[in-house]
Amino acid sequence: MYRHQWANGNEVDLPTGKVVCVGRNYIAHAQELNNPIPSVPLIFIKPTTAYQAFEGEVVLDAALGTHHFEAEIALLVGRKLDKHCASPLEGIVGVGLALDLTLRDEQDKLKKLGHPWERAKAYDGSCPITAFSPVTAVEQLQNNKMQFWLNNELKQVGHSQMMIFAYEKLLLEICRFCTLLPGDVILTGTPKGVGKLTNNASLRLQLNDEKPFTAHVSIQ
Repeated sequence: MYRHQWANGNEVDLPTGKVVCVGRNYIAHAQELNNPIPSVPLIFIKPTTAYQAFEGEVVLDAALGTHHFEAEIALLVGRKLDKHCASPLEGIVGVGLALDLTLRDEQDKLKKLGHPWERAKAYDGSCPITAFSPVTAVEQLQNNKMQFWLNNELKQVGHSQMMIFAYEKLLLEICRFCTLLPGDVILTGTPKGVGKLTNNASLRLQLNDEKPFTAHVSIQ
């Protein structure tokens, strides 16, 4: 069973909460999928069963179809954040990386019908996530860079300063509608370069200049 981990190998003393995802938070990614640029954050949720550790083996269900990767910076919530919270960044205790896995063909069908995306986004194992680096000061959230390699080829580069909606704006908007609880995770959006995963593909995620996390894909 998945549990949040710190980068030093220790278990995070928080429950495993929901995943609140932000769509189209990089202009170039919205454009690559021919989507409009949002004027407010596009928000959807993955359940706790979506988590799996981005470590060693990322297991995917072949019966669901083709899985596409979307690499993202992930924020770990350490205390309750609701619509009355004025400084939500103070509630973030960890920063890590994740893949917002997507069944793209299914998503395209749902979008054409005007239906919700959960069938394409919220399935079991659809959120492989790394261990978290502790955040002890808000300043650590001002300048985060993410890189993702597929089969040793750099596919995605994202930066917190490239986002349409910065961390604080995202958190304030989410908390208007949805209270965040300790152990919840925010996926902050993916940059351009998304694509499909294949069996036995090697994966690598790196936050800032920290040691990269590695895994490989097992489609069963």
